[in-house]
Amino acid sequence: MAVKLLKGNEAVVYGALLGGATHFFGYPITPASEIAHTAAQLFPRLGRVFLQAESETAAINMLYGAASAGARTMTASSGPGISLMNEGLSYIAGAELPCLVVDIQRAGPGLGNIWPEQSDYNMTVKGGGHGNYHNIVYAPASGQEMYEFAYRAFLPAEKYRACVVLLSDAYIGQMMEPVRFEEEPLSAGRNGWAVYGDAGSRGNLITSIFMSAVLQGAHNENLQEKYRLMATELPEWEELYTEDADTIIAAFGITSRICRSAVLTLRQKGYKTGLYRPKTLFPFPSARLSSLMDTAENIITAELNNGHMAQDVENISSGRNRTLRYNWYGGLVPSEAEIEKRIMRDIYA
Repeated sequence: MAVKLLKGNEAVVYGALLGGATHFFGYPITPASEIAHTAAQLFPRLGRVFLQAESETAAINMLYGAASAGARTMTASSGPGISLMNEGLSYIAGAELPCLVVDIQRAGPGLGNIWPEQSDYNMTVKGGGHGNYHNIVYAPASGQEMYEFAYRAFLPAEKYRACVVLLSDAYIGQMMEPVRFEEEPLSAGRNGWAVYGDAGSRGNLITSIFMSAVLQGAHNENLQEKYRLMATELPEWEELYTEDADTIIAAFGITSRICRSAVLTLRQKGYKTGLYRPKTLFPFPSARLSSLMDTAENIITAELNNGHMAQDVENISSGRNRTLRYNWYGGLVPSEAEIEKRIMRDIYA
């Protein structure tokens, strides 16, 4: 087992390479630039392809082309760049192409700033481009998870022929932590649907256009059935002190780490507070959270946005619980003490 001190942005490249990534296409943007920098060093060293595109729009369409030919391909960007990629992501979903996209979120809207935010949730989880589609979305909360989720990203991507998005943030991307490398390298097999340019794949066709309304409707229904299957097989989550909790905080990414500390402190003081952290944002692990809502009185969502995940959590609650939203924007990140103080004021005063 090897251990390296890495930024989250660096760890994700190591994970993707060990997971079999063969092509990186991207355009640098703060706070995600170290991903492209690290890929530029490591991909060619291993005989793989790194190409800095002229724009994010070009990069995502290069992913489309390489994935069509069976390559395990990835890119990385941040909010404004992901916005530019959304048209391509819709085409990728329509053509059912596996790939990996890393979003290191920063504050917006518009140009915003380079501080952390979680305001790409709706754009990424709900499908930011046109049409009825979803990406598989993981929410890493550490450099270790940046590595691990990237390492195994191509397995669900290829199984479901879908884009996997790692929805991270500037804090996780820039934070340096020890990262353990335990897994064996994964290699890509030959996909039966890809266009390899040989006789064996001559009949394969990659497209997202169906001129018949009947065929387009059938294609959409096939996609929806795939998403329903994902919902039964892919959800992942983490819990802390939820079984007897009267108050549960739902949080993801960097916010969940801060909430974890607040929960531990409140437990030491005798308050029955718990943490529910979704690791997958699509499909959202709603069944387990719903069962916890049967016994918890209060559900708090804590996010660096104006309540994106809160909408999903409140839909699951359906009025069973008292729900509260703790939100921060613009790059402001709460402290453990601030969260603890708000819970004491709102719940236990």
